[in-house]
Amino acid sequence: MKKRSLSASLAVILTTSAVIPVSMQEVRATDETSSQVEVKEERVTAKDFLDLTVTALTFQHGSETMRQQIIDTWVKGEELKDLSMNIKRDEAARILVRALNKEGKESTLAEYQEKANKLGLFNGLSNSEMISKQDAVKILDNAKNVKNGGSNHKGVKEISVEDFVKSPGSFGYELSPDGNYITFNATWEKRSNVFVKKMNDDSEPVRVSSSKDRDIPLSFWKDDNLLYFKDKGGDENYHIYSTTFNGSKEKDLTPYPNVKVALLSSLQGVKDEILIMMNKEDTKVFDVYKLNVKTGKTTHVVKNPGNITSWLADRDGNVRMAVASDGVVGTVLYRDTEKDEFKPFIEIEAGDQVRPLGFTKDNKHIYATSNKGRDKVEVVKYDLEGNEEVIMSNPEVDVTNVLYSVEKDKVLYGAYVTDKTHYQFFDKDFEKLFRKIQNKIGVHESELVINNYNKEMTKFIVSVSSDVVYGKYYYYDSTKDKITELATLGSWLNPEKLAEMHPISYKSRDGLTINGYLTLPKNKEAKHLPLIVNPHGGPWARDVWGFNPEVQLLANRGYAVLQVNFRSSTGYGKEFLDAGNKQWGLKIQDDITDGVQWAIDQGIADPKRIGIYGASFGGYATLAGITYTPDLYAAAVDYVGISNIFTLLNTIPPYWKTTLDVYYERIGHPVNDKELLTAASPVFHVDKIKTPLFVAQGANDPRVNKAESDQIVEALRARGVDVEYMLKDNEGHIFLNEENRIEFYNAMVKFLDSHLKK
Repeated sequence: MKKRSLSASLAVILTTSAVIPVSMQEVRATDETSSQVEVKEERVTAKDFLDLTVTALTFQHGSETMRQQIIDTWVKGEELKDLSMNIKRDEAARILVRALNKEGKESTLAEYQEKANKLGLFNGLSNSEMISKQDAVKILDNAKNVKNGGSNHKGVKEISVEDFVKSPGSFGYELSPDGNYITFNATWEKRSNVFVKKMNDDSEPVRVSSSKDRDIPLSFWKDDNLLYFKDKGGDENYHIYSTTFNGSKEKDLTPYPNVKVALLSSLQGVKDEILIMMNKEDTKVFDVYKLNVKTGKTTHVVKNPGNITSWLADRDGNVRMAVASDGVVGTVLYRDTEKDEFKPFIEIEAGDQVRPLGFTKDNKHIYATSNKGRDKVEVVKYDLEGNEEVIMSNPEVDVTNVLYSVEKDKVLYGAYVTDKTHYQFFDKDFEKLFRKIQNKIGVHESELVINNYNKEMTKFIVSVSSDVVYGKYYYYDSTKDKITELATLGSWLNPEKLAEMHPISYKSRDGLTINGYLTLPKNKEAKHLPLIVNPHGGPWARDVWGFNPEVQLLANRGYAVLQVNFRSSTGYGKEFLDAGNKQWGLKIQDDITDGVQWAIDQGIADPKRIGIYGASFGGYATLAGITYTPDLYAAAVDYVGISNIFTLLNTIPPYWKTTLDVYYERIGHPVNDKELLTAASPVFHVDKIKTPLFVAQGANDPRVNKAESDQIVEALRARGVDVEYMLKDNEGHIFLNEENRIEFYNAMVKFLDSHLKK
């Protein structure tokens, strides 16, 4: 669970090259025949050269938007005004020096050409000022050699599985409301527990929780009260616990069996009480309660009539907004006071997403994210008549995150993810502060997150992470302009020995642009590598650029790792999401298969050494991959994956049943789409499976029931197929206990190596 993460109605339940004017193939064909047939050398335009360079030196082969963004970093201002003109050697030099990240203090074309000559980019070429197609091939081959320079292609020293998957150290730093204390999670007795440290003194942190059975994923403050969430054995029925500052007294404030609790509002200005949601009266729906964090007393505030999927309180703690939905269509409801009846405010049609975020400081407007009437999710502001004002939008992707300040009563920034995370600021002072912190640490904006701050916004907790940096936490005091490092996650992992994650794009077989990420093993030539395709969970989720321990583990073992944001992934707009409706095992799987074929066509992947590994929906995609394309994969690992869509829909948690229609819409109806779901359920087609398979499952998984793994294992064993099966009785959906993670990943690596490194 990520700190402060919000789940949408679609909870993560499961969790051909671009057409360019002159292709590398055309250039190579010309080069190969030039010795046999006398031809006139054809010059290359600036546009052609830029397209060739993007294709050769990046992995953006399908997204014209991303290709253009890259080109914009290579060609600045008034440079190359007419791209239809033939490119000159010195102009090509400037592009290549920038593309290879070798730019220094060069300011003239002559200086760029001198740098290019030193790099050997024009080795083997004539002294002609203009560049021909044949020249372009040689130049880009030289550039690729420079890009891969310094590598002996022997890889890096193997790092232990434990170093990648054990607890990375203290995390989740958060300031108390007054800024005088700081909390964080750290390991005690092999479990994540809560610690408190007084700021600005030399006292040692004090452990205030004593969990030995499960990790504590999240803690938070209510004034001077410390609270945390914890479930039992992975059942995801989280309760709220309180603890004293010395940890001498811990109390389950919501001690109700089989009940799930969520925080609705911390009720600023209300002493000792918070608003929570519980499915105590009816396991299928959540009512609103006030909880006294001192005594544990709960008071029923709002009864759920049976169709409310979310609630929203105003700045005074009054519940005045709700969303009624069956998961497909619904209505945002509003009332003036808690004494009034809820009335329709905004209608939500099929495919629409309207998510109220919060009231403004004066309770007269509401901020929300919405794609109603548009393809992409945008940040909007409504008055109490339902009139909409768009605050932020992005033409390429959804807005994914918003930071609103109650004190300033305005949105400070919105975030969106293309290749990486980017920010759009709406407050100049806050942007100035953000850039100051960014420059002090020396990172790209995509690597920096503002985690927490005090009420006055003078003290901040920030974190930094990248593809090769697990994470760092810092404390910044703006009154002193002083930044202090608090913790380094995975301090034993040297970033210089870890693998870079490259944003990629390619075209699916039906012309859809598919984005994703390719992680290549460090110090290895990207040629004929064993490859693991790693489909994400959801499928209504997406992979993002950043540190991924399991991807780094696989790359450290010499594997290229391909992560694909196939159709139905979130973040790319309504149309892309809907393109995956009722496409499990069909076009969604084709997108994954096309990604593997792209990696093979690029010469990166060895077609005889392709593996597939995924968790949740990714586990389903793993089983579908070895069922419907059995000749493609030489090894497969299914981690809490679905084998039978009928039993999946029949065993989902009770609190998802009110929105069951969305699963029928997205996946298929067990009666109306019986043939479709039968064809898409791997358990009914085990006769096609011949790929070696390893299955892992948590016995208490409320999302993907244990029966999903049992079925596929039993069906294959009945055919005499030996399937490796790891079942953990004290786990749920994804293994959280450290010893189980270590055991699983050790077994997975051993299994993959035995089949893909022969």
